[in-house]
Amino acid sequence: MIEIGKIQKLKISNFTSFGAYLDAGTGVRHDNILLPIKQLPEDSKEGDELEVFIYRDSEERLIATRKKPLAQLGELAYLKVSAKTKIGAFLDIGLERGLFLPFHEQKFPIQVGKGYLVKVYLDKSKRLSATTEIYEYLEAESPYQKNDKVVGTVYSIKPDIGIFVAVDNKYMGLIPVSEFFSDLREGDLVEARVIRVREDGKLDLSPRELSYIQMDNDALKILQGIKNHGGFLSLNDKSSPVEIQSRLQMSKAAFKRAVGKLLKENKVQQTDGGLKEIL
Repeated sequence: MIEIGKIQKLKISNFTSFGAYLDAGTGVRHDNILLPIKQLPEDSKEGDELEVFIYRDSEERLIATRKKPLAQLGELAYLKVSAKTKIGAFLDIGLERGLFLPFHEQKFPIQVGKGYLVKVYLDKSKRLSATTEIYEYLEAESPYQKNDKVVGTVYSIKPDIGIFVAVDNKYMGLIPVSEFFSDLREGDLVEARVIRVREDGKLDLSPRELSYIQMDNDALKILQGIKNHGGFLSLNDKSSPVEIQSRLQMSKAAFKRAVGKLLKENKVQQTDGGLKEIL
């Protein structure tokens, strides 16, 4: 039987002037699937078995291709938006026709040219479609341990909880609010460190390094901030956490650690108004 959205092996049943029909295995000739002539290997003959992918063309007819798609039915894949239309969006799946992403499956605003992590499914009309609602398809048990470095895709942002990340586009990860100090959006790729493996296997993450490494990075960021503001940065240990985060993308605790390091190294002077670099 034909499996829409899957790579499978089918035999050539007969040829036409515009391609070949592949045996659908139903015993009904009308069910056979067209492989366009440009997809036919040279010297093909009836009975040859070909590896093809089955999907629907622009007129919703089943069609075969020997091209390998970027994702198959049931898979998670990071795909770029190729177009937005009145009926929804289309994702580049590596075929002549894009993968349909309906409006109701867009759980956040999307942009043409940007990639997002989606799940490929069949809608009620047996048409290949995609959804950005992927949480239930991710795995909880990963091979990672505390302090391991990981890479993942942001797929959901909840300001009261944190940023949900699909580690390796496969495992459940979360950057808690307490670790979130940078501007991330759905579809962004992020490098992070595992700060906790929960009992259920889910990963808590931080885009920041271990404190002693991060302190060096934060100190450099503060010095650069002073330079960018003409030698004086109007932040000090009395500044609000919100102000520090908005201007330097770090927590107040991290800011104070880094300033302490700079003071100890005699690189900055702290005043009631802010920080001045010592030249």
